[in-house]
Amino acid sequence: DWSLTRHASSAPGGSRYEVRAQAEGFALELDCASTQPVLLQGQAGLSRKGPDAAQASYYYSQPQLAVTGAITLAGRRMPVQPLAAPANRAWMDHEWSEALMHPEAVGWDWIGMNLHDGAALTAFRLRRADGSTLWTGGSWRPAGADAAQVFASEAVVFSPLRHWHSPASGARYPVQWRVDTPAGGFIVRALLDAQELDSRGSTGAIYWEGLCTLHAARARGDAGEPAGPEVGRGYLEMTGYAQRLRLG
Repeated sequence: DWSLTRHASSAPGGSRYEVRAQAEGFALELDCASTQPVLLQGQAGLSRKGPDAAQASYYYSQPQLAVTGAITLAGRRMPVQPLAAPANRAWMDHEWSEALMHPEAVGWDWIGMNLHDGAALTAFRLRRADGSTLWTGGSWRPAGADAAQVFASEAVVFSPLRHWHSPASGARYPVQWRVDTPAGGFIVRALLDAQELDSRGSTGAIYWEGLCTLHAARARGDAGEPAGPEVGRGYLEMTGYAQRLRLG
């Protein structure tokens, strides 16, 4: 009986998402209201995912969703208050395609980040079995803007900084990254290392997806701490580390 329902809204972005989920000892009752126009990823919503033009997906995002509602845990109902940005913000992604991944790709690394000033950052790369990059992309939309800056494939670089070894699957995940983009360099840090999801009972995939902080990166060559102040929060998703991701 879990549900995600979209309601039309007069707010920028035109949507309010109603999340209802209940399990033993746990429940979500959340409303996520759009505060910005829909972000069309890639070229007007068509996002390239490989060197072949047919390797693409339709892809849009709703960053900076304002969240209200309640979380119930072990019988305790905790309200989520309607605080001003950057508190209590969510991100909704919708992506679909009939194309399969490039045959050399085993998985991907992806981030979607709500910045505290209202900006939105997306970056991703498709990865070969040896860890090298096959294709990258992403976008940057400053606060108050309607359109996003779209990143060319060669313009995004993912550099792993720290790894975590999963005792459950044996996979080794980079849980801290440096991500360099045309909009600047950033450090991505997992708030909790153990955010691996084993969905072999449903989709068949084992992957890592979890909450992370986003920091401004220091200049390369700086001998000090690579991360500057926290500038945002969001999600990091990594697939194909435990086993090759198979689509279709």
